[in-house]
Amino acid sequence: MDRVIFHCDLNCFYASVELLSHPELREVPVAVAGDPASRHGIILAKNEPAKQCGVKTAETIWQAKKKCPNLVLLPAHHKLYREYSNKVNAIYDEYTDLVESFGIDESWLDVTGSLHLFGGDARQLADGIRARLRQELGLTISVGVSFNKVFAKLGSDYKKPDATTVISRENWRDMVWPLPVGDLLYVGRAARRTLAQYGVETIGQLAACKPEMLEQLMGKAGVQLHRYANGLDDAPVRPQHEHEPVKSVGNSTTFPENLTRWEQVRSGLQMLSDSVAGRLRQQGLYCGGVAVGVRDAQFRTVSRQMRLPGPTHLMRDIYNAALTLTQQLWKAPTPIRLLSVSAVRALSSAVVLATQPYGTALHDQGQPPGQGLGHTPAGFGQQAAERGRRDLHLPGGLFLRQPFGISQAQCLQHVQAQRHGGRVVPCVRGEASARGLGSDEAQFLRSHGTSLI
Repeated sequence: MDRVIFHCDLNCFYASVELLSHPELREVPVAVAGDPASRHGIILAKNEPAKQCGVKTAETIWQAKKKCPNLVLLPAHHKLYREYSNKVNAIYDEYTDLVESFGIDESWLDVTGSLHLFGGDARQLADGIRARLRQELGLTISVGVSFNKVFAKLGSDYKKPDATTVISRENWRDMVWPLPVGDLLYVGRAARRTLAQYGVETIGQLAACKPEMLEQLMGKAGVQLHRYANGLDDAPVRPQHEHEPVKSVGNSTTFPENLTRWEQVRSGLQMLSDSVAGRLRQQGLYCGGVAVGVRDAQFRTVSRQMRLPGPTHLMRDIYNAALTLTQQLWKAPTPIRLLSVSAVRALSSAVVLATQPYGTALHDQGQPPGQGLGHTPAGFGQQAAERGRRDLHLPGGLFLRQPFGISQAQCLQHVQAQRHGGRVVPCVRGEASARGLGSDEAQFLRSHGTSLI
């Protein structure tokens, strides 16, 4: 039996929320914009009248004003948007427990198992959800209904605003294949350029390509896009409590003034690397690579990434890699508007513990206990950070640095397995303290039935 997937897209979300407080502006061009004084002067969202004037999201304020001189600009209120997003998703939760957010204003709903509870007609259910949001929250959505996530997303984009579009087994070729290839989920600007060089302009032309050719052009992503174009997406809708493993952690900043000197760039990279390292540790992650992006004053962005010798969550390692990459990408005094640093190839601490020899990833070699982690993670005071991490002293002068997100029991059991060829050795009560461990560690070992000897 086919799945029944909804993709619900809140129309002009930021602008719609702002207009709830400014109903007198509904019929005039309105855009939500960042703060021009802080160099965040871009369009974040616009209403339908502004869209009809040609105003586009992510363009600069001056570009938008050139197209639409009477454009009304409103400041952003991100906390308010999150509140409304939560209210919307709470309504979705009443129809199915399989709700997956895709950004703050989009969600997939898998109603396959619950559709019969609401009459059994997918279009009618989608129309009912639209009417309810309009009545209860004053917001409109476009809903795509289909048998997979990719086509449901195409459906919500097909007709806006406040509409329901069904892409079924019977009509999907007629509806989907004539669309521009750039409308397909995950076909970005670079993929569009690559495909255009080979005459691939529509989703149907992409579907007709040989997978081997696409793999040669675009790697595994090419094969995946071929499956999407042929209606073969089988990705599940992941409920809120299930998340795909984090693959990267990044941070970027737009500077109040362009950077033109190396000391400015180094300072910016240090700040970003510190933030990224702190977030990695906070989430119990290590990274196997670093990526850097540099945007100039003409909004041109270049990026590059590199593998690291081993997994790390240290600010020093991330910064050194970021600096090396930036040296390859940038020459002073070319103005830099924005810098980004990302930790890529993320691994959980549990995976690192299981795969790395003792001493290569659990502690910073050459540093005494309590040093070498870099700065305190964002949002943590130093005392809070120390409470979240212990340096466990072991017999023979060794110590084990407990990574964020990993319990002491897991750390000690890992070392125990390393010392005993993977065997877990039962504890003889009192043995740990007799072997020279500190009182805290001895008490902990006794309570967990673990021996390291």
